[in-house]
Amino acid sequence: MEGVTRQARRGGAEAARGGTARPAPWRRAAVLAALALAAFTLNTVESLPVGLLEPVATGLGVSVPAAGLLVTGYGMTVAVASVPLAHALRSVPRRHVLAGLLTALVVSSVVSALAPSYGVLLAGRLAAALAQAVFWAVMGPVAVGLFTPEVRGRVVGALSVAGSLALVLGVPTAAWLGRLGGWRLPFALPAVPGLVCLVTIAALLPVSRPEEEPAAYAAGPDARRFKAVLAAGFLSATGAFAGYTYLVAFLDRVSGFAPAAVGVLLSVFGAACLAGVGVTAVALDRFPRPALTAAVTVQTVGMLGLYAAGDRPAAAVLFLVLTGGALGPVFMAAQHAMLDCAPGRTDLALAANSGCYNAGIAAGAVLGALILSHAGPRGVFLAGGLLTASAGVVLLGGQVSGRKAGAPAVYGRTTLFGPGRGQQTHGRGGPGRFRGAWPALRTGRGDRTAHRSGGCRRRAAGRPGRRAR
Repeated sequence: MEGVTRQARRGGAEAARGGTARPAPWRRAAVLAALALAAFTLNTVESLPVGLLEPVATGLGVSVPAAGLLVTGYGMTVAVASVPLAHALRSVPRRHVLAGLLTALVVSSVVSALAPSYGVLLAGRLAAALAQAVFWAVMGPVAVGLFTPEVRGRVVGALSVAGSLALVLGVPTAAWLGRLGGWRLPFALPAVPGLVCLVTIAALLPVSRPEEEPAAYAAGPDARRFKAVLAAGFLSATGAFAGYTYLVAFLDRVSGFAPAAVGVLLSVFGAACLAGVGVTAVALDRFPRPALTAAVTVQTVGMLGLYAAGDRPAAAVLFLVLTGGALGPVFMAAQHAMLDCAPGRTDLALAANSGCYNAGIAAGAVLGALILSHAGPRGVFLAGGLLTASAGVVLLGGQVSGRKAGAPAVYGRTTLFGPGRGQQTHGRGGPGRFRGAWPALRTGRGDRTAHRSGGCRRRAAGRPGRRAR
């Protein structure tokens, strides 16, 4: 591309392709607040039935395990549908996509609250799950694209804090309201913040082509790192939720805490998760790669510590806090890594990460159930800790292989060299197109230009041996 600017080299796709300027500060703040509220609402909806299983089962005349499928089916739908839906909607303007998703959230909440049967309630839940499957893929690029790259980590952190508040505030509040007025009221309430977010997004978010948005493409595309982060996210989620699913059984049967104390410790776990997200958000802009490795390491120490010393109450509390403090930061740092290393569109990379993480949650619950019957709660945390440790090994292996390879960076769906060269590439500043296998790429001349600018500059007409100015 001719005239690639410094902003494009740092990740501004709008500069590389003539995109629109960022909106006014107050509009950016309002849109970010709406996205954070939507993240809180959707995460609350996801886990909403956890504290309402018995009232739902009694009210609709089904068993408690059948009511539990309202949670399991939701998670599996998110895991399976994330990538296909994100791919199908990849060319639709983000404002239209988000407006549609939030409309689905509002409608599904009303349908769920008024459901006359279990089947209708399940259908309403699955509609919300489909909305959430796309939301996490679209929200990240939209939110960080509103701000400069220097504060990207803090933007991701703000959204993650909002999502984490669902476990600390949203789900307990829904359970409390369910005990007071029945299960239908908590299922209806998410429609209110959903409607607020819908109006805000529809009114204030600019319309632009998805590929022209500032964060549509990664700052440093790296296929090896991308695969390593995906694998590590799946392994760490499997390990964490193998243990988390049976945390109450562990605190009761291994640590010996009374039921009242277990309730307090669950709140401590949620508060530690929230605190971990807040601390990591501050460090994410300065230390993006170490942040993910550190979070996985802390989770490993916490889970293996519970296995080794969980029968001592003081040690159990300490390692419980470590485990909770790492749970949120692992996913948050992985999402941030997708924005930095995705080899293609960041929304598809975020969808893949969300799908892998949700698949890990489901796999962890199944694995925990299998181990629990043979080795008890302690064995569950041993397996979870070892799986999380393997995630750390994958991350370190990906970093080492990336340094050893020294291969050309991957830009979009092609490399600058080798098979398929000269078709289409996306530089660090966004999509830059070139057609034909140019002599500079075949012979190696012009390689430095391509890597410096993150795109490829067309040779000046009639001057095959010199770069365009």
